[in-house]
Amino acid sequence: MDLIEFDRLPEREAREVVRPCLDVERWIDAVTAGRPYGTVESALESARTAASPLTPEEIGQALTHHPRIGEKASGDSAEAAHSSREQAGLGTLDGSVEERLRAGNAAYEERFDRVFLIRAAGRSPEEILTELDRRMTNSDDDELAEVGRQLIEIAVLRLEGILA
Repeated sequence: MDLIEFDRLPEREAREVVRPCLDVERWIDAVTAGRPYGTVESALESARTAASPLTPEEIGQALTHHPRIGEKASGDSAEAAHSSREQAGLGTLDGSVEERLRAGNAAYEERFDRVFLIRAAGRSPEEILTELDRRMTNSDDDELAEVGRQLIEIAVLRLEGILA
């Protein structure tokens, strides 16, 4: 699909195209209502603006579609396909990295009561582990805001992939 096709879709179909990017109704409404877009960049800027900031409830809803970092998404949904592509750059994890991610995920979930979410695309396993360690020192409020920013980055990357 490209931008022209997206702009021409009926509302219902356009909503289903963007939902796997970020399953937040307010965001889906804004991105589809903003059509037609003149450029991909204007669509992406609209997506960034519409999402920022996400509420705690929206973050909770959106997180239900994200697997743990380092784990394969289950199922054959569009969200699972996006996640698999995004984490593909991690490659095959060696045993020590895999164990560190598993332990880090568990510690994070114990501390914050949600999965650790980070934009994996373009990051190495070591970068992700460094970020995981850093974020463990965040306050609850700071970490919630950081998760929201990560969700927005992921949503914009996914939308760009659809429209490019």
